Amino acid sequence: MTTERERRFPGPRRGQLGFAIALLVVSVLLLAQIGAQTRWIAGAELFAQPRFWPAVGLGLMTGLAALYLVRLPWRRFTRADATEALKWLAALEFVAWFLVYVWLVPIVGYLPVTMVFVPALAWRMGYRSARWMAGSVALAVAIVVLFKSVLAVRIPGAAAYDHLPDGLRSFFILHF
Repeated sequence: MTTERERRFPGPRRGQLGFAIALLVVSVLLLAQIGAQTRWIAGAELFAQPRFWPAVGLGLMTGLAALYLVRLPWRRFTRADATEALKWLAALEFVAWFLVYVWLVPIVGYLPVTMVFVPALAWRMGYRSARWMAGSVALAVAIVVLFKSVLAVRIPGAAAYDHLPDGLRSFFILHF
């Protein structure tokens, strides 16, 4: 049975308890690592310390996450909470795609990996016609040209390029 406080809660209920718990856990873990990730310099002023502002931010994040959890009017997970959490976890699939992409670029090369991953992601998202596949390959080439030529971003050559003859190796490193 719902209480009066639960009925008067102005926001949507689904996902709030899971979000509050996740936020508190992440902020406590980050705050626990502050000693290993930042340092305290002897003789420097308080506001100039490299650890001061991260500690303030993480301390507030932890305190406000705890306050958020304490102020929620319910303490039980419902089916709507589980459904919402599954939607959030679905986004982690794209994190995995990105990590694999970043792992493969130094091995295979920027252009080939981009030309495979952009159409693969388009396919995964439901754009499966030949027109979309051709457009995604063209977009991949345009992205590589934009980053390598126009923006002059220096992306290291792939390990696969080491197996090419000398003349081709420098060409591939420079352009692909």
